Amino acid sequence: MTTTESPTADDTHARTYADLPALMSLMTGDEKHGPASTSTLDVLWVLYDRVLRVGPELVDDPARDRFLLSKGHGPTAYYAVLAAKGFLPLGLLPGFGTFDSPLGHHPDRTLLPGVEIGSGSLGHGLPLGVGTALGLRARGLTGPRVWVLTGDAELDEGSNHEAIDFAGATGLDTLHTVVVDNASSRYAPPGGVAARFATAGWSTATVDGRDHDALYGAFTAAHPGRPHVVVARVESQDS
Repeated sequence: MTTTESPTADDTHARTYADLPALMSLMTGDEKHGPASTSTLDVLWVLYDRVLRVGPELVDDPARDRFLLSKGHGPTAYYAVLAAKGFLPLGLLPGFGTFDSPLGHHPDRTLLPGVEIGSGSLGHGLPLGVGTALGLRARGLTGPRVWVLTGDAELDEGSNHEAIDFAGATGLDTLHTVVVDNASSRYAPPGGVAARFATAGWSTATVDGRDHDALYGAFTAAHPGRPHVVVARVESQDS
């Protein structure tokens, strides 16, 4: 299939990054938040294709990695990646945002397999990520990693900074954050996003948010004893 073909619900061949625009095109409506969604597409693909230990067969496995989409508005890229990886049938995509569709304008963990949190209210994902990492630690599950995807504008919310400081002070090294930085924050931290995390004791990396190899290298960098943040810079101007 090329990116101009329309995928069908019974089309089950293995999908690649090139298929994602066609999958996203199946979802229409005024609430797509297109730029906000497409700014996350490369990050999401690299995570699900090369990094996260997750899959449709592992949605209830205690040893799975946890991915938390804090940047919940404009989730069409997220839904497209989940569909490409077999978490949900392609036939659901055209119903995005309709009354009886599980594909809401914000993801709902009770409606979709593989979705770890319901998101939408900005500033919730990173605190939830801290709590998830602490909960796994308390259960003796040291293998699963927790990943949170947020946007630079979302860091305007104060709850994120409490989470950043706590995770750094406690050496929560199973916690990973990806900040999609499209320069949409009203209150950018002095020195940039990475500097804010670094002052709290995090390991940091800043890369081109469209470069898959650079993203993979940053995602898999060692950071013993410290949480890790990857700032993925993109040019979109939608938060």
